[in-house]
Amino acid sequence: MERVIGGSDRPMAGLRAPACPDLQPLRSGAAARSVTVRLDRRSLRGWHIRLLDQLGQRPDRRVRIAWVTQGGGLPANAELLFRLEAAIHGLPRPGLATAAEPVALAPYEARPDETVTTGDDIVLDLSGAPAAPTDSSTTAPVWRLDFDGLPGEAGLLAALFARRAPVAALRGPDGAPVAVGRLGAESHTVMLAAFEDYLARTITLIAAALDGAGSLNLPDGAEAPLQPGRAFDLDGFGAGRRAAGGLARQIARRLYALCFRGPQWRVGWRQVVGPDLIDLRRHPEGGWNDLPDDGRRFYADPFAIARNGAVTLFVEEFDYRRGKGVISAVDFEVDGPRGRPEPVLELETHLSYPFVFEADGQVWMIPESHASGTIDLYRATAFPRGWVHEAVLVDGVVASDATLLHHGGRWWLFATVRAGGGSYSDTLHLWHAPHFRGPWTPHRRNPVLIDVGSARAAGPVVARGGALIRPVQDCRGGYGAALGLARILRLDEEGYAQRVETRLGPGAAWPGSRLHMLSAAGGLEFIDGSRPARPRLLR
Repeated sequence: MERVIGGSDRPMAGLRAPACPDLQPLRSGAAARSVTVRLDRRSLRGWHIRLLDQLGQRPDRRVRIAWVTQGGGLPANAELLFRLEAAIHGLPRPGLATAAEPVALAPYEARPDETVTTGDDIVLDLSGAPAAPTDSSTTAPVWRLDFDGLPGEAGLLAALFARRAPVAALRGPDGAPVAVGRLGAESHTVMLAAFEDYLARTITLIAAALDGAGSLNLPDGAEAPLQPGRAFDLDGFGAGRRAAGGLARQIARRLYALCFRGPQWRVGWRQVVGPDLIDLRRHPEGGWNDLPDDGRRFYADPFAIARNGAVTLFVEEFDYRRGKGVISAVDFEVDGPRGRPEPVLELETHLSYPFVFEADGQVWMIPESHASGTIDLYRATAFPRGWVHEAVLVDGVVASDATLLHHGGRWWLFATVRAGGGSYSDTLHLWHAPHFRGPWTPHRRNPVLIDVGSARAAGPVVARGGALIRPVQDCRGGYGAALGLARILRLDEEGYAQRVETRLGPGAAWPGSRLHMLSAAGGLEFIDGSRPARPRLLR
């Protein structure tokens, strides 16, 4: 299950288009032809790599790095906060805030015999270290970045906790601003999402300044942060250390709230007596039973398959300690599960949405692993375990919730595709093939649908009364906010059309804030979503 931010309790990876800030370069001039970027190996993040790659796109510019050891970074528990939020909300990682290895910047490393001497050169200090009275290591002007007067990224996170829009300032050797911008974010309820929005626009700010953008007016109300704080002054870390200590305590409180008071995803099940959910078009009178968890993990993305008179349920299992999802399975009977789900497929990357089906006398699975950039097919050699990789069905695509359907003598593959950024849930692509192994041909009208309310799959397509009913995710209120039932009106090589007939959300029969999936087999029905906030112990 890969989540995108909906602005409440839950959103792969992520890197959305951030809100546009008031971006105001203050000085005009020629673009810098040679830039040396100072970085601290211990606090290197994805946004540094993105920035250097963007700066290096100019053919007339040379970009190199210099490592320093006196930089400042985020408190140590910030990475734990980011990982936990990414897990809960399904944010794709690595992202701009993800810790990076110095080897990623090896192509930019300056040779030992190189020095910065050319007058046109700029030294861009992103290490977070305080300015020194004199800098004998270079004759070039040194620009330093701060947020609300604090060097490094701590000012960004502190602004988030204070619920204010931070002002980023790029300062010259005299401390006067070279460029300044008040940064924006789409969501302030998830720290990682807003933090990465801020970092994305910080890249814009720096690139514009180095490209010699002209002078513009300051953002309204931005005067106060234009004077650097004591953490930026020449007396050392001082206030910066005190601010970092306060920030670490705020992060700790946030972690406590996420771990012990936050909403948690869960799987619901029931025995079907009478109409199922597709016929009912409402929650059943008896409600749903919860698939138990131990508080150390959550279960999501239920897929059931009936085989040899027994029902097996496959789920995404997200263990908070591992920091990624694996595919687990448990046998089910009419009175509930036989034990607890046990892992049956684990890869280096996060796995979710275990689309399981039977064909050609064997059981197959297409799990979601959008980080791999492929849609992959696995085969069970010792059901429900023993999964082996059989084929890459589609390559070079960031696809979510791939779902198969055999219809009209052909196989159809549904998936939402994220291309060039944006949402993981709003752009539906189709492929078709003579066999489920392929070869798969993209639909000539891809994307066949752009609609955050009905593009993304929420389980297998169901044939009912001569019609095809496609469960879909209604993400208008956030990832997996509600379950839609869409009737497929057209599905052929020339076109696709559907009509959403029913929308089901959480309520008295399914308390919580999300309703996300639908799967059924062998007289049992399964959904998932989030339960209300309640204390839980992560032992």
